[in-house]
Amino acid sequence: MKFLCVECDQQMAFAERELPGDGTLAATFKCPQCGRVVAMLTNPMETQLVSSLGVEIGGRTVPAEPFEMVNTFVTGGPRWSPDAQERLSRVPSFVRGMVKKIYGDYAKERGIAEITPAVMDAARVELGLEGM
Repeated sequence: MKFLCVECDQQMAFAERELPGDGTLAATFKCPQCGRVVAMLTNPMETQLVSSLGVEIGGRTVPAEPFEMVNTFVTGGPRWSPDAQERLSRVPSFVRGMVKKIYGDYAKERGIAEITPAVMDAARVELGLEGM
């Protein structure tokens, strides 16, 4: 979703995101040309829905990947970073599918879009799998 300044016909830039603490989310966008500001406020249900989908309001912190949305819908799960894929490849083949599912479910339940070695480490600790 993008906002357009009607007066200037310019795409507005993300300015600020706030979580007031009552379950709502507020985000402001500013026109880079004229300085007009618009605000978006979500109710608690909308905020929860957006968060559960892993959407980050206010722009991306990483570049988009080709066919990212299609891949997510087709695979039904989070993507794997190259480092995490390499680490997964070292798991014995007869249990690799189960291990991949454990990490995938962990990431999905927490709204994590990409499994990295750090996510794998956190899952191991949180799920009590450090000794395995």
